Amino acid sequence: MRRARYVAAAAAAALAATALSSCGSSTEPKNTIKVAYQRVPDDNVRIMDNYLGLVKGQFEKANPGKHVQLIPITAAENDYYAKLQQMMRSPKTAPDLVYEDTFLINSDIKAGYLRPLDGYISSWPAWNQFVDTAKAAARAQDGRTYGVPDGTDTRGLWFNKDIFTKAGLPTDWQPKDWNDILTAARTVKAKVPGVIPLNLYTGKAPGEAAVMQGFEMLAYGTGADPLYDPQTQKWVRSSKGFSDALDFVRTVYTEKLGPDISDALDPNIQPVVGTEWIPSGKLAIDLDGSWLGNNWIKTGGKPWPQWSQVMGTAAMPTQNGQAPGEVSMSGGWTWAIPARAQHPDIAWDFIRTLQSEPNAAEYDIRSANIAVRKDVAADHGYLSSMPGIGFFTKLVRYTHYRPALPAYPQVSTAIGAAMEAVSTGQSSTAAAARAYDQQLSSITAGAVETAR
Repeated sequence: MRRARYVAAAAAAALAATALSSCGSSTEPKNTIKVAYQRVPDDNVRIMDNYLGLVKGQFEKANPGKHVQLIPITAAENDYYAKLQQMMRSPKTAPDLVYEDTFLINSDIKAGYLRPLDGYISSWPAWNQFVDTAKAAARAQDGRTYGVPDGTDTRGLWFNKDIFTKAGLPTDWQPKDWNDILTAARTVKAKVPGVIPLNLYTGKAPGEAAVMQGFEMLAYGTGADPLYDPQTQKWVRSSKGFSDALDFVRTVYTEKLGPDISDALDPNIQPVVGTEWIPSGKLAIDLDGSWLGNNWIKTGGKPWPQWSQVMGTAAMPTQNGQAPGEVSMSGGWTWAIPARAQHPDIAWDFIRTLQSEPNAAEYDIRSANIAVRKDVAADHGYLSSMPGIGFFTKLVRYTHYRPALPAYPQVSTAIGAAMEAVSTGQSSTAAAARAYDQQLSSITAGAVETAR
């Protein structure tokens, strides 16, 4: 998930009704599995459609008498979630296989929508190829696995080597700690006027762009307690690391190292960064995602043939360079089998076809995903598919995932509010942290603990 989206209940209900009518055909052959997945509105490339069509053909040829019915759900992210959950409520409408965001696994398990896959996985040798962080993202609070991941994304620092040359900074830049980032941004500000030194997403409007790839990229690099303690099953009050992350955000904006605050708080800042500021040489450093280069390829929103020569990449360092030295955040999607699926065994066989090494590599190349299989990560075709893909793939070993819990969206909103308060100067770091603690207690009905 790259951006949070909020939708009207009426729209979600209408979308759900459309989905229900699409999966109850009486003419379906026996042994037909229904596969539901998201089709992004205005997606003319249809990457998932084409990929699933390819695998459907392979599967049906290899399994005579078994059929795959593809059910694309054309909807934005939150609309898709609402529609999928509506479909999974009844055996009459439940698909046999669904494309499930790791963000929602625990809440959908709690609602009784998904079935554990451990019985299948235990006899599947390919599961050993999946990296541990991706496995953990598909594992629920009950310790069981409810989805097979098909790829992920990572985050790091993009920087403009031409601007760095003008500022007298090295073009093989790799900051060792947070201070190195601030020093580079201050140098750009002093020596290259008219350029935004550092983009760090902030505030409520950009949603997870600010919270996940801004604040959490900092917070998880402090070595402090995470946002949630799975051992005690409690949310963690603001720690020193939490406050240090907020203080970094405050420094960027009070020293005017970041974008103008009116731009920073624009909900549409992400496309502006990717298709305007970076290609036009207006931004020196950007803390952003592995997918950013998709904007600049021939089929992207802003084709930019020179981007692979102009843009450099660096890992986000931990706060003081402490082990492991680098940090990243990841999202991701999985293939999951609903609890009310009619043909779970066939659905599992289709997952295995989807996630064969050649097919997994094919999808990651088509979608510019970061591989979660070790054999795919070493595949020459994958590694040569786009400049920078090898760099962002290596960050998987340092990555973290958000707490995939029902309360997280509200917790995220509270973090965004704290970021906005310090970015605008409306609040000190200490006051913003206290306000967050108060909201956290209310959001979680008091299921909080003090950071250790």
